[in-house]
Amino acid sequence: MRQVEVRGSLSPSRAADFRSCALAYRFRTVDRLPETPSAAAARGTLVHRVLERLFDLPASERTPAVAVAMLPAAWTEMVEVEPVVATLFDDGRPDAQWLASCGEVVRRWFTLEDPRGFEPLMREELVEAVLDDGLLLRGVVDRIDEAADGTVTVVDYKTGSAPPPEREGGAMFQLRFYALLLWLTREQEPARLRLLYLGNGEVLEYRPDRSELQATRRLLMRIWEAIALARETGDFEPNPGPLCRWCDYQPLCPAFGGTPPPYPGPGTEQSGPQSGQVGDVEPDQAVAEDPLRRG
Repeated sequence: MRQVEVRGSLSPSRAADFRSCALAYRFRTVDRLPETPSAAAARGTLVHRVLERLFDLPASERTPAVAVAMLPAAWTEMVEVEPVVATLFDDGRPDAQWLASCGEVVRRWFTLEDPRGFEPLMREELVEAVLDDGLLLRGVVDRIDEAADGTVTVVDYKTGSAPPPEREGGAMFQLRFYALLLWLTREQEPARLRLLYLGNGEVLEYRPDRSELQATRRLLMRIWEAIALARETGDFEPNPGPLCRWCDYQPLCPAFGGTPPPYPGPGTEQSGPQSGQVGDVEPDQAVAEDPLRRG
């Protein structure tokens, strides 16, 4: 098997960051500046943890009441991994109202799916693939289901509400990224991509074809080439827009009269979750969940 030297890595969240605002990408990924924890992002992480762990139980026990009862223990585990989330609450523990809001999201999932009737092929699975030019694509897939005929479905949970139709394409970017990873690693095209919006109970489904997977691959290469150029030149342009009002980096942004810190130079990027961040919340998702915060 031919070995390819890895020259960089890209995750769906970091690719989306750069597409949304190159300067925010730099602050988050190069400078690694901390961000204020968000109750919306913490809710998303907590709900994801419960939905993943629920499948550890026998099928007959996967009920709404059992899932909601798992929330306090899942919170404790989450704080052990990301202690910063404890600062969201005065005593470090979530209040009853916030936990109840998490419970509502969990219960809404049961109106979309019955977890007693299937066993996922994968849950919270890290999937990686190296392209011929050395770019490592990597992402954690919420769930992959396999039907009796061997076809697979990529499933992603969003704890916010579904976007309007004109923004559905952006919402599918993450799933197309995962679909490409599965095609590259399993040589199998996913039959369906499913986004479950637990904020309002909507489901967005899409059936990709090979041409679209190839187009996604080309798009990711273009994104990486743009990132590589920005790394070399230090030119990370801001992209002012409606989401700026929720951005923690606004005081450092030239578009708002701020001054960025000195550029630390190339070779300092990382593609995983950053210190001070909870979960992997895309901008559209964070805004839909919490109008006071951009994730």
